[in-house]
Amino acid sequence: METTRSFTFDCEQCVMQHSDACDDCVVTFICSREPGDALVVDVGEYRALRMLADSGLVPELRHRRRSG
Repeated sequence: METTRSFTFDCEQCVMQHSDACDDCVVTFICSREPGDALVVDVGEYRALRMLADSGLVPELRHRRRSG
């Protein structure tokens, strides 16, 4: 049985929350979400998002988890 790892990008857990970085974050871009909505992606989707960002097709992921 294969285990799929996932990542949760939650604005409440991001040190960049309420900064100018939010306007140009892939979470905002993809979800057109309301502040506070989380985005959950698996490892394959995360890699795809990173490749799209590296190619300049979508904004980069600016999420930085708060410590503590």
